[in-house]
Amino acid sequence: MDRATKAASITEIKGRFDKMTSAVFLDFKGMTVGEVSKLRTEFRKNGVEYRVVKNTLVKKAIADKPWSTVVDATLKGFTGVALSYEDPSAAAKVIKAFRKDNEKLKIKAGLVEGQLLDSKAVEDQLATMPGKNELRAMLLATMQAPLQNFVALLQAPTQNFVYALAAKEREENK
Repeated sequence: MDRATKAASITEIKGRFDKMTSAVFLDFKGMTVGEVSKLRTEFRKNGVEYRVVKNTLVKKAIADKPWSTVVDATLKGFTGVALSYEDPSAAAKVIKAFRKDNEKLKIKAGLVEGQLLDSKAVEDQLATMPGKNELRAMLLATMQAPLQNFVALLQAPTQNFVYALAAKEREENK
């Protein structure tokens, strides 16, 4: 790889790390091409970008970040990087589901807002975190709850009146 190509790659990788909300560093050693292709497809479906990168290029691309020294230790051997741009837990969820069928895929580390997570934390905490759509649904339910209670309170007197009339009718029919 010539110098100009390396510089372009470093700039591209740097831009991706600047935009990402989370990154998961993976070791895919021992996986077949078919398995990696299946993993890439799952990543694409969930809006996650997966790249196999040279460790030295990543180190140079993130050198100006305050967390770069922490990440440098994980950049050894084969490295694949799964970058999430919107939902921080998307990559971790795909990896956790994929690892149920394929134990060859190893998590090296995760990175969320400059904080490095070990492989256990990525699988246990980040993968179980609610996604963007789940958080929206929870917020909507929280906002609707007071209105639902108010409507129920408004309907209560009418409902009680109908119950009383029905009880009176049953009493007269006996």
